[in-house]
Amino acid sequence: MVFETLAVVGATGAVGRIVLDQLADRDFPYKRIKLLASQRSVGREVQVKDQTVKIELLAPGAFQDVDLVIASTPDEVSADFAPYAVKEGAVVVDESGFWRMDPTVPLIIPEVNPQAIAGHQGILASPNCSTTQMVVALAPLHQACRVKRVVVSTYQATSGAGLAGNVELESSVRAHLDGGANQPETFQYPIGFNLIPQIGGEKHQGYTSEEMKMVYETRKILGDEDIQVCPTAVRVPVMTGHSESILVETEEPISVEKAIELFNAAPGITVVDDLDRKQYPMPKDCVGKDDVFVGRIRADISGNGHGIAFWCVSDNLRKGAATNAVQIAELLQSSVASA
Repeated sequence: MVFETLAVVGATGAVGRIVLDQLADRDFPYKRIKLLASQRSVGREVQVKDQTVKIELLAPGAFQDVDLVIASTPDEVSADFAPYAVKEGAVVVDESGFWRMDPTVPLIIPEVNPQAIAGHQGILASPNCSTTQMVVALAPLHQACRVKRVVVSTYQATSGAGLAGNVELESSVRAHLDGGANQPETFQYPIGFNLIPQIGGEKHQGYTSEEMKMVYETRKILGDEDIQVCPTAVRVPVMTGHSESILVETEEPISVEKAIELFNAAPGITVVDDLDRKQYPMPKDCVGKDDVFVGRIRADISGNGHGIAFWCVSDNLRKGAATNAVQIAELLQSSVASA
């Protein structure tokens, strides 16, 4: 089965551009493509495979005859326009945070819970980038030993705030090196040569909205409301590639050897773990790649044999966003074809 008309919403953004690349690289089947964006982008021409496509206005009538939508927009935009697309008969794969915790909307990581697409009512959500890479790594441990508790600190790239985040990192670094001052606009403070231990506004008992996404989304994707997650989200002066330090406590004891075996067997995970040879995942080595990279795998020496600590890195614009959305679309295509 081939989708007749595919619409990509937000095609000019950091994630939208990679969605278009991924559709081409993965040879996703469709007959016609529409690119939708805000008024300021209307009329711009974008190269998609071997054709030039003009961007059209994102408006309620834009979804007529569209079968599939992949959308990367702010929450409020998705809230407005996703229902219009569904009403017109399209299925929406949404990258925003608006629909993720809606009980009627499946929250999908294809390597983890592909079966959840069966319950969709027209909208499928892709998780937050920091949640996605963590849950890809947690899933094989949870299946084998059941995850009880997770303590995670994130080191999140500036591209997580969009193209403006990377522009501000560059200007902040240049200002610092030149001995000048940089007035931040995207972030709360200058990000060059700095770390900012706040992503999002205060949400719950001193935890930010970004941190609480990791709590709620992890439970929904893994289907276990009892998993306890203690997150700390930090913005770092890296353009692309989120890193996470993760400590997992499991119900059953787990050895380092078993954890490595599980990681190696899991889809979407690459293990890079040789401390003696100074081999471990780093953002600069993971940019442009779709896997979640895991290393520094070791026992929790403060625990009782039920804990594993590891380091996790992923390209936040690819598996954390664009790639995961296109993989969800591939799941849809396969499910329709086999129906």
